[in-house]
Amino acid sequence: MRDTLRRLHYSIHTERAYCDWVSRFVRFHHLQERTSLLLNSEKKVEDFLTHLAVQANVAASTQNQAFNALVFLYKRILDQPLNGVEAARTRKEKRVPVVLTREEVKLILSYLEGVPELSVKLLYGSGLRITEAVRLRVQDVDFGYKQITVRNGKGLLDRVTPFADSLIPLLSNHLGRIKAIHEQDLREGAGTVYLPHALDRKYPNANKEWNWQYVFPSRKLSTDPRSGVIQRHHIDQSVVNKAIKQAVQKFGIAKKVSAHTFRHSFATHLLQRGTDIRTIQSLLGHKDLETTMIYTHVLKQGGEGVISPLDDL
Repeated sequence: MRDTLRRLHYSIHTERAYCDWVSRFVRFHHLQERTSLLLNSEKKVEDFLTHLAVQANVAASTQNQAFNALVFLYKRILDQPLNGVEAARTRKEKRVPVVLTREEVKLILSYLEGVPELSVKLLYGSGLRITEAVRLRVQDVDFGYKQITVRNGKGLLDRVTPFADSLIPLLSNHLGRIKAIHEQDLREGAGTVYLPHALDRKYPNANKEWNWQYVFPSRKLSTDPRSGVIQRHHIDQSVVNKAIKQAVQKFGIAKKVSAHTFRHSFATHLLQRGTDIRTIQSLLGHKDLETTMIYTHVLKQGGEGVISPLDDL
């Protein structure tokens, strides 16, 4: 299953999640051999999904991920696609995204410094997902056109998004420090970085080139979980999220704020400034316009644009 997921270019996070769900499915039914997976497969899947919804009381997205993992298993690995699976499904509720005001964004940014500050400014200023920000390569930042190219984003789509003028000196100084670290790595016999789609075999020396290095590299060298090669990976997302959490607590902001909140705020504030919804859809990399339309709720002052009757008293 791992080999197939890698051949189809699934991310390592999806690989881990899918394999974990299959393991839990096998343990749930106490299966001892591969052939037992093929007997009454639809019924086994229904029982497992019903257990997740009823006994485990998991969120809709969690149950859907488990279902997708099992669909992949039976279709791609066992060559026996599931047909007509009926189970108790967790209802996915429509939720309004948490959005910060401009003043709240300023407060949080005033507290941050170093890599978290630069990362959050990219999240808010360019509408990046946290995974896209930490995976940025040096060559993806274009100072001439003031734009960032997001490669292999969600759905393996590429897109281009702008970054603010105010970030140019901050980002330039940061890259200068990172380049010095990279040159030190090269002198010590390291300096390689992970390249996607076996590019390291096609271009043997590309993994040492400056343009392929991560914009936000980790402080220490680590072992690649797939290849086993010791090299410098990008920072973990938790570095940014922990800094954001500390800032939110310091200023007493009573909202559930994460790195993704700044992407929501980016879209919402662009809408408030009059930016076309189609343009925002392109900048966010949404396939469906309906996904982007959820941000239009903030253009209505008050819930659904209704003025409270208390203001008439």
